[in-house]
Amino acid sequence: MPYLNVWSSRSSSSMLPHMDSELASSSNSVFTWRRTESWVLACNLSHSFRYTRNKTKFRKQDCCLSTEFFPFRCEKKDSFGPCFALTHASEEQAIDGDVIKHNSQSFHCVQLEEKGVLTHIYDDDDGDVGNEEDEAGRVKGDKVDVRALAQSLHFVKTADEVDEVLKDKVELPLQVYSSTIRGFGKDKKLNSAMALVEWLRRRSKDNIGSISLNVFIYNSLLGAIKEAGKYDFVDKVMDDMVSEGVHPNVVTYNTLMRIYIEQGRELEALDLFKEMPKKKLYPSPASYSTALFAYRRLEDGFGAITFFLEAREKYQNGEIGNIVEENWEYEFPKLENFIIRICYQVMRQWLVKSESSSTDVRTNILKLLTDMDKAKIQPSRAEYERLVWACTREEHHVVAKELYNRIREMDTEISLSVCNHIIWLMGKAKKWWAALEIYEDLLDKGPKPNNMSYELIVSHFNILLSAARKRGIWRWGVRLLNKMEEKGLKPSSREWNSVLVACSKASETSAAVQIFRRMVEKGEKPTVISYGALLSALEKGKLYDEALQVWKHMIKMGIEPNLYAYTIMASIYTAQGKFNIVDSIIKEMVSSGVEPTVVTFNAIISGCARNGMGSVAYEWFQRIKTQNITPNEVSYEMLIEALANDGKPRLAYELYARAINEGLSLSTKAYDAVISSTHAYGATIDLNVLGQRPPEKKKRVQIRKSLSEFCNIADVPRRSRPFDREEIFTAQTKGT
Repeated sequence: MPYLNVWSSRSSSSMLPHMDSELASSSNSVFTWRRTESWVLACNLSHSFRYTRNKTKFRKQDCCLSTEFFPFRCEKKDSFGPCFALTHASEEQAIDGDVIKHNSQSFHCVQLEEKGVLTHIYDDDDGDVGNEEDEAGRVKGDKVDVRALAQSLHFVKTADEVDEVLKDKVELPLQVYSSTIRGFGKDKKLNSAMALVEWLRRRSKDNIGSISLNVFIYNSLLGAIKEAGKYDFVDKVMDDMVSEGVHPNVVTYNTLMRIYIEQGRELEALDLFKEMPKKKLYPSPASYSTALFAYRRLEDGFGAITFFLEAREKYQNGEIGNIVEENWEYEFPKLENFIIRICYQVMRQWLVKSESSSTDVRTNILKLLTDMDKAKIQPSRAEYERLVWACTREEHHVVAKELYNRIREMDTEISLSVCNHIIWLMGKAKKWWAALEIYEDLLDKGPKPNNMSYELIVSHFNILLSAARKRGIWRWGVRLLNKMEEKGLKPSSREWNSVLVACSKASETSAAVQIFRRMVEKGEKPTVISYGALLSALEKGKLYDEALQVWKHMIKMGIEPNLYAYTIMASIYTAQGKFNIVDSIIKEMVSSGVEPTVVTFNAIISGCARNGMGSVAYEWFQRIKTQNITPNEVSYEMLIEALANDGKPRLAYELYARAINEGLSLSTKAYDAVISSTHAYGATIDLNVLGQRPPEKKKRVQIRKSLSEFCNIADVPRRSRPFDREEIFTAQTKGT
């Protein structure tokens, strides 16, 4: 019985249509791979044969037929060889730059391809076979140069042209014609393949030669059509098979399934698989792998698992795998590896498709992983890690965490780069505490974190500290600093400054002082931002003398004040009524190259307003114009409040009207101050000029003394116990 066989050479596995035991016993054939990437067939036959139409006999002859096969320019594959399903599965490995290498456990389905109905009877009778010589040198003594012969057929387009080349040549074995036809397909020379088949048909009808059209020739032609991608000829070939009375075999169905898959007709390919048992044909391992590949193309991992489970049940029950030559015991484990590979590829494809719904992707992947667990088929650590790399969007963090947990449960090593990727992804999804858990695992279980791990987790702490700083949640800032030190992460000035600013915004003067001291004790040099935050906290606590000491210390340390520091000092001296020093600060700013801004003057005007100095506030408002600075809403609002409280409702009214004319939108508080002062002092104003009462403005920053809302924002666990102010101090400080 004819079938395809595989022999291993030093360079690669190779394929040859090969007769079963009768002919195989008298031949020794090996493919080798040349540097030109060409297939070379070396065939040493100890027996020649004469083939009749009804019956085949082989007779001994003292000659040797040595052949070579011409180049097909086919790409070198894995150990799958020419098996379509797994060859194409290997091609599918290259998805968005992700190239996967197969090991020696690849699925050798080529050995199972050709299980035909044509039989050959070996006979020891002698017979004569004429040895013809080709004057062109293609037949030399008892050798036929098939490579040169095939090259001469390479450009033929009709059966007549084939006849011109082959009419005087020695008749070749069936496998040579079959391989030549397939070779033409690989070279995209389908016209040459069709012409050769038509020539064989003519000779068969005219009873010329020993070769007749059979299922192997037609299978080779279908394979050539698949290789050439000329699928329009499939129906014609199938019609010819019917007209010639040639019955399709398993290989025919396998090839048709492959063609349908290439055409995007995966469901029809699966229907062909279901049709095989109805035709009394037993699907081979190649059939099952091709059907699985159809599910891969459909991206139906669930259907692939269901199909595999049915196949495994049939195999375990002895319903399939009874053909000894198919060696199911050897092939089924490879089929199991293949279904794992398919599920991996399907999940990866779900992840990389941007148009996929995030919820559906997460749900489908988690469900497919669960189904794989139930089917007792588990991807390898490498496949889990490659899936982690495919998780790049925020919504993938759930999948990435599940894959991470699965790798950890396998009690195997995990790549540090994969852990870093998950830490990055958790931060992108704003799951910073989950990222910290990954980092803690690196410290406890390994692998040892590197600089990238350190930088990633510190960046996540910075995000949390920034959130705490903006909201004035200084307690969480302190706890985050403690957590960093607990995990061996040294906070930099940036982290310390975030907590200092949070303390300043929350008017936590004592906490700011302690954090500043702790920062210095830890060997971190304070920056101008550190001093500015501390000065602001001291100002809000009305600790003006201490603020002056901090200012002098900053100058002594060589830290040049910035606009913020100058502004705070101007506000401090304004609160003390030392306007001569305030004026000196403004002059010093100009001489130092730090130009005062509207923020600086607003701080001075606000200080005057808080301390009931409306007239002085108006003077500084007038100085804004001399500095070529345009007052903003805050300037007008603070001045209007100061004048209204100072008993000057008419001036407050005029300033409000001026601000409206300048297109500024003042707050409700300023409007109410004008109305209240007018009523209190009996002033007469035109309410039409003021217009309607402005709507309430939402506060931009709300200082929160509670941690509950921050826990929700930052995705961090809540703590039931109240904040202990001793947490501000370091362990060394508490121990002294």
